[in-house]
Amino acid sequence: MSNICVIGMGYVGLVTGVCFADLGNTVNCLDIDHSRIEKLKKGVMPIYEPGLEEVVERNVKAKRLFFTTNYAQALKDAEFAFIAVGTPSGVNGEADLQYVRDVAESIAEEINHPITIVNKSTVPVGTGDWVADIIRKKRGKNALRFHLVSNPEFLREGTAISDFMNPDRVVLGSLNREAVESVATLYQPLRAPILITDLRTAEMIKYASNAFLATRVSFINEIANICEELGADVREVADGMGLDKRIGRTFLDAGLGWGGSCFPKDVKALAHMAILHGTHPQLLQAVMEINHNQRRRVVMRLRQALGGKLVDKVIGVLGLSFKPNTDDIREAPALEVIHLLENEGAEVQAYDPQAMENVAKELPEVKLCKNPYQVAEGADALVLTTEWNEFKQLDFKRIYSLMRTPILMDSRNQWDGNALREIGFTYFGIGQGNQVNNNKRD
Repeated sequence: MSNICVIGMGYVGLVTGVCFADLGNTVNCLDIDHSRIEKLKKGVMPIYEPGLEEVVERNVKAKRLFFTTNYAQALKDAEFAFIAVGTPSGVNGEADLQYVRDVAESIAEEINHPITIVNKSTVPVGTGDWVADIIRKKRGKNALRFHLVSNPEFLREGTAISDFMNPDRVVLGSLNREAVESVATLYQPLRAPILITDLRTAEMIKYASNAFLATRVSFINEIANICEELGADVREVADGMGLDKRIGRTFLDAGLGWGGSCFPKDVKALAHMAILHGTHPQLLQAVMEINHNQRRRVVMRLRQALGGKLVDKVIGVLGLSFKPNTDDIREAPALEVIHLLENEGAEVQAYDPQAMENVAKELPEVKLCKNPYQVAEGADALVLTTEWNEFKQLDFKRIYSLMRTPILMDSRNQWDGNALREIGFTYFGIGQGNQVNNNKRD
């Protein structure tokens, strides 16, 4: 078993460290946020991720998992140092590498033995070489024997533990075969395909993968908008497409589009890299524009259904996290919808099973409710923005009785439109060929 240091206790770093410990390694998890580390030491998770708390508790008790803010302590016996800090978008969509730089310099200052540095942060192509140069420059004449390996992550929030333990593939890139094979041994217990490339190719695989998935989502949303005008049903269109083995069904669910910490950031960063190096990322630009347009279309349809304006209308929003099973609201479609609604004079009341605390900090003007029924109370329309399981089997007769105007905007195509229309709702899905009408309670 190996001694591993993981730097950065966000989604990627925390899950990576915890899972490596669960595989029997000794793992020191480091973050410069003292509050976060103190909470972790007490068993308080800084994020909501199903199964995470149990795995942390198990490995802390087994004395395989440790948390610290001290670089010297975390790196003392480390054979591997995983960099898993954030790379947020800059002004022009470029990846901001300040945290990666800080980590590289800290490693250079503290380490005094040979080490393999593994980059799990999503970084622009060529960052591996840049990190190596930072370390060499920082060390000066006091040379350090180290190797760099790129190991992009493919974890999905909400299923991150399972994704780590059951990966489709493990991608490793390095200019040193011995180093990359040593990292490969860490993943051997997972029995997953391991693809070994050079540094830059591994870095590009991450961006290309996320950009392609985002493209699939934007494509089916474009088709949904056409279906809406022509009277076709995008759900059946997607099923028909998905039966083709060349296409498949995954990421072909029409809705509000993609959000979160990865797709928006990575597509923008890839487009920025392309422009910077003289290519023209027309497809990527269209993918981003279609994604934002989905939110505008939902607000437009609500406006039409409510007589042409939203001033003083009460709109209920179900779901605030960017996807189910997480409390992450970064680039959440629901937040963009809320901003658009408020800009048109609507009053918004909302509920989410996990993201309420985060939204309270981000959008203090939104009325946060205790449950879906409180959201429906007095509402002129109700919008499903995140497909949490608890929203799939609501008491819709009760909701009907609570609403001022029985309009449902199913932005995730989760509900049975025909059944809801029988109750008396005006129901709109995405790409279902619905016709806008001003159905009001008699």
